[in-house]
Amino acid sequence: MTIACLEMLSFGLAHLVRAARAAGERIVLLTGVEELYLHELAKLPPEAIQVVAVDTNDREAVSQALRAIEDLRGLISSTDTWGVTGAELAVELGLPGIDPAVIRLARDKSRVRDLLHGSRLSPFPAFAVDDVASLSLDELAAAVGLPAVVKDTAGTSSRNVWLVRDADDFARLQRQAAGATLFGRLFAEPFLAGPVYSAETVTWAGRTRMLGMSSRLMSPQPWFREDVTAFPVALPPDEFRAVEDWLGDVLAVLGYTDRFAHVELAMTADGPRLIEVNPRIGGALVGESMCRALDVNVYGGMIDLALGRRPRLLDMPLGGGPAVAFVLAYPDRSGDLVAVHGLDDIARYPGRPEWYPTRAVGASIEHLNDGRGYVGILLAEGPTAEIATHRAVAAAGAVRVETRPAC
Repeated sequence: MTIACLEMLSFGLAHLVRAARAAGERIVLLTGVEELYLHELAKLPPEAIQVVAVDTNDREAVSQALRAIEDLRGLISSTDTWGVTGAELAVELGLPGIDPAVIRLARDKSRVRDLLHGSRLSPFPAFAVDDVASLSLDELAAAVGLPAVVKDTAGTSSRNVWLVRDADDFARLQRQAAGATLFGRLFAEPFLAGPVYSAETVTWAGRTRMLGMSSRLMSPQPWFREDVTAFPVALPPDEFRAVEDWLGDVLAVLGYTDRFAHVELAMTADGPRLIEVNPRIGGALVGESMCRALDVNVYGGMIDLALGRRPRLLDMPLGGGPAVAFVLAYPDRSGDLVAVHGLDDIARYPGRPEWYPTRAVGASIEHLNDGRGYVGILLAEGPTAEIATHRAVAAAGAVRVETRPAC
C-alpha cells in the first residue's frame, strides 16, 4: 500500500521512508524539484522510494498524479507552500487528514492573532497594513506601539519581516516592502521582547502533546534570521506542563486536529507569547534533532496521521538520546556559491559534527538576512542542548562559505 508526499521539507524524507517501511507502506514523492532531495535520496536504496516528477504548482496535474496511484492510502503535505493544497486534495480523494479550513487559518498569521486575542490567549490583535506607502510612523506607533513588527500574513523562513524601532527602520520598511513579493498581505503587531523558541507538538482528536522545545539564537536586530537551534530545551517540569497546556488551548481555539505543529513563541517577562503556528513538523534539522534526542523515529507519527490512526507518539515514553544543536551557515556576501571550506576539519571537533548541504556550488545567494541565504547546516550532539550548542558553534567556526559576485 502507498502513502504519497506532496513535496517535503529539505530534510526528513529518509526517516519518513524508513517509518513507512516499518508500517508496511511505501512512499511516492510528488515533486517538481527533485534536486532539493538529493542529499536525502542518497541515503536510500533506489527501490526504497518512487519519485514522480510533476509540476506541484499545477493543482490539476497533482490531482491526476495522485489518482494514478492505485493503492493510495494516505497523503502527506508537510510544507507551508503546499499545506492547503494537500489538505484539500486529501478531502477530494477521501483520504484521512485535517480540515483544509484549519490549515488556511493557521497559514494566516493575522487571523490567528485576532482569533487568539478574542479568546484571551493573546494580549493584542493584529493591525492591518493595507497600504504601507500611506502608513505613517505615528499611526503605526499609535496602533501597536514601538518597537513594532510588520510582516507577511503567510510568510515563511523569516521573509518579509521588518522590525520598526524608529524613523530609519520605518523608511527601510517602506522602501523594501514596496518591491517585496508577498504570499499574503501585511499586518503589524508589537515586538515580543524575549528569547525565541519553537514548540514541537503532535495533536490527535484535539489532544496535544509537546514533544519538546527547540531554542533559537537569532541574528542581531533588526533582522529575524535564525542562526542556531538546539533541542531539547531543559524546561523545569512545571513550566513544561504549563507551556504544553497553553499550547493545547491555542491549538484548540484554531480547531487543530490530527497534525504536527511547529509553534514559534517568545518567552517574555510576562510569560510565553505566540509568534506563529506552522501546521507542520519543524523545518531545517528539527525533525532530525527530535529523532536523535527522543530516540524514536518521529516520522512514524506522520505515517500514523496519514493513515488516519492515533499516533503512537502521544503515548510512548520519549528521550534517552543525545541533545542536538545545529548552526545555519551563511556567506558573508551575496553572489554565486564557489565553495564551502573547512569541512575536512570538522571531524576533529567533539559532538560527532556533520554537514548537511542545502545549496549546490554555483547556486546564486541573494538574501543574507533570512532563511533563503544559508548554504548548509552544521549539526553536533552533546549531553545537554547547551553543550551541543557550544560544540556546534565551535565546529561551525571552522567552516567558511565562499561566494563571488554574480556575473
